[in-house]
Amino acid sequence: MSQSIDLSRGFDVQHVLHELKHYLPAQAPLMDFVHHNTLHAFQHLDFSAGTQKAATIFGYKVTLSMQEFRDLYTAERINPQVLDRVITERKGADQLKEWLKKALHHNYRKETSPRIGTLRSHWKTQYNLDMDSLMHPLLFRILCSFLDQGISMWHFPVNEKGFLSALRRLEKHSDISIFRRKRAKDLLLNTKCEISDLLHLLIGDENLYEHYLFDQQFAHQGWSGMVATIEEHPHTLLDTRRISLHDLIIFELLLEIDTLDFVLGNDWVPMGEKINVQPQALFDKIDYSERSEVLNIWQEAFEWTYYDQVLAGIQLEKVDTRNIPSKSFQAVFCIDDRECSLRRYLESFDPECETFGTPGFFGVEFYFQPQGGKFFTKSCPAPMHPKYLIREEESSSRLELDVHLLKQSHSSVGGWLISQTLGFWAAIRLFFNIIRPTMSPATASSLKHMDKYSKLSIECGEHPEKVNDLQVGYSIEEMVARVETVLHSIGLVKDFAPLVYIVGHGASSVNNPYYAAYDCGACSGRAGSVNARVFSYMANHPEVRQRLVVKGLKIPVETQFVGALHDTTRDEIVFYDEFSLPAHNFELHTQNEVIFEKALDYNAKERSRRFYAVDTQQSALKVHEKVLRRSVSLFEPRPELNHATNALCIIGRRYLSKGLFLDRRSFLNSYDYTIDPEGIYLSTILNAAAPVCGGINMEYFFSRVDEQKLGAGSKLPHNVMGLFGVANGIDGDLRPGLPTQMTEVHDPLRLLMIVEHDPEVVAKSIQRSAATYEWFINNWINLVAVHPETQELYRFKSGHFEPYHTLQKDLPLLHDLKSLIETNTENLPVYLITQD
Repeated sequence: MSQSIDLSRGFDVQHVLHELKHYLPAQAPLMDFVHHNTLHAFQHLDFSAGTQKAATIFGYKVTLSMQEFRDLYTAERINPQVLDRVITERKGADQLKEWLKKALHHNYRKETSPRIGTLRSHWKTQYNLDMDSLMHPLLFRILCSFLDQGISMWHFPVNEKGFLSALRRLEKHSDISIFRRKRAKDLLLNTKCEISDLLHLLIGDENLYEHYLFDQQFAHQGWSGMVATIEEHPHTLLDTRRISLHDLIIFELLLEIDTLDFVLGNDWVPMGEKINVQPQALFDKIDYSERSEVLNIWQEAFEWTYYDQVLAGIQLEKVDTRNIPSKSFQAVFCIDDRECSLRRYLESFDPECETFGTPGFFGVEFYFQPQGGKFFTKSCPAPMHPKYLIREEESSSRLELDVHLLKQSHSSVGGWLISQTLGFWAAIRLFFNIIRPTMSPATASSLKHMDKYSKLSIECGEHPEKVNDLQVGYSIEEMVARVETVLHSIGLVKDFAPLVYIVGHGASSVNNPYYAAYDCGACSGRAGSVNARVFSYMANHPEVRQRLVVKGLKIPVETQFVGALHDTTRDEIVFYDEFSLPAHNFELHTQNEVIFEKALDYNAKERSRRFYAVDTQQSALKVHEKVLRRSVSLFEPRPELNHATNALCIIGRRYLSKGLFLDRRSFLNSYDYTIDPEGIYLSTILNAAAPVCGGINMEYFFSRVDEQKLGAGSKLPHNVMGLFGVANGIDGDLRPGLPTQMTEVHDPLRLLMIVEHDPEVVAKSIQRSAATYEWFINNWINLVAVHPETQELYRFKSGHFEPYHTLQKDLPLLHDLKSLIETNTENLPVYLITQD
């Protein structure tokens, strides 16, 4: 990756396009909204250097402000001892007083303006012309019409040749032109329309071309990023479109030429001829300022104030680690931080149960095709490329229809008739929905992903069927490999309970463009219901179990796996195929259902402490009823808080954190070091946990500190564009990142990953994959190893582990969780749960 413009090379279009794609936002369309590191382009650098570079070039905010950090210090949310330690480690003990004074009192001048946009601003200074306001509305509307996924009544003349070809067809056959002057139209229709030729007309000086294209595309980074993403991954649109960043740039350059011709006529010359002093190159060396250093000291102190509490808790808690040979039931959840509290309640209400955590696709990667569905949807982590297809069969469910949503309601005649008849009923229904919200066809429900009573094509047989190069179902050997890997990785290899629940998760909401972000990230923004059923089928298969015995893994005959789905917005659970259980296990399942329902009631009550319209002090059952209504309210911008406040990922045995109250802030991945002395399974876990959990953490981090450029701002003015993105109004740039309603309670802390194993083994495990190692060596994720035998802590720093000693020597005891959640709405510290 080049760090400066190489003038000796001349203008290289392909190089510039590659660079642009690297730096533009990479958020996929709404259907595939999967969390990722917003500043992935800088991840090859150390976190401090990378974020400073992003801020200098693109003007992003990458930390809280100086005043916000000082306010946190005043509020005792940053520990003075931790701040002293951070300064001492970074600057030396002799510099402590000086840098402490700088952090607490020095007034720093605001950083200079970003480098991006400095060249293109010359249109305004030289010609008094606001190019963006004159041509962006038209550009955005045409892009939206071309990419539209079903909102528009009139379709763009799309063809298989792509965006520019469609524009040429439109220009040839329309009575009205997109362009206001003849030259741009002639360039489109009668020339090769090369980027360099158009830039020659606009700019003239070849040395400025690269800088100008960066300025141009980052003036609407949301649209450009969407086009670049769709170009690389066209399957992210169900109704595919051929478009490229190259075509977008050509069209935009034509619009700029047309705008200049329309406003100025012939009274303009290329920009390069009017510039006396060339702007600073975008990627010139960046000096690390003292202000940036102080902000990084504050950031680290803020993080380690919280981390230190957690690590102290791990050393202080006294949980009985003796194995309970007879388990009432076992439940395997997704590692999702929203499952943290539900697992805690299950273990509280039934001390003989056992819970585990693993990525929520449960090791089974495939595309899913619902019965009657036209498209295949990926149900595994986004980077994976499955070779399997699971089809739904014998489904009795039918999609609900709402006549108000039919396209006939948008026609002149049909719209008038419906508004005069059913429109009155719609107004009445809307009024009652304010008072008592209910499910409707417009509800995005996790239960709609798959019919509970349908059958799935899981086993392929001796002669597998192929559909679009995908194998329908799995062979027995392929099932064995997946069941063995998952069970070994989480340490579930003995003492099986009669029932093992495989619990995926999804969410329900209304009027929420970000619905995919609420579902399971490990399932590419889908509900994990199909994965839970598929894994349970595999683990229950008699032949699979026979072959597992040969591999040293014996699952008792009386043990059965049951798939389930936890709706995290509604706090409801649905079990699959439970009626196939024999009488004894079905009776046990009925008893377990009571435990699950009680745990879900209390989980809803704990979540409600963040919901200002819900009286948390009511009984758990009543609070749960209100949470259910709230989840389908058309007027609720916060159906749930999703991953807000995430800060931890704990990889180890459950006892490591079972005695701690972590306030739903931790991803929990089960792992037993005794089964994996060389760290082979650990490497597999880290290869998934680093990009998934780290990506979630970074997107929340940057959306919180920069709500306008890296986040999406408030949901309230958002307008859905073509069913693939959101913008403010009808002419705004697409908003990448997350809305304020998902991040307003989030503390922007980097993820702390805590791994239970010998530090030497952890070091080898993270280095087996360069992509995984990058997260840790460059400090985008902080890493601590807990020695499983001594409980000593080791912090990964500068490429090696070094002992870490906590400053916190004790933690508050939590005697009354009910009172705590009824009286607090803010982020809570770490507590030791009393074992009364």
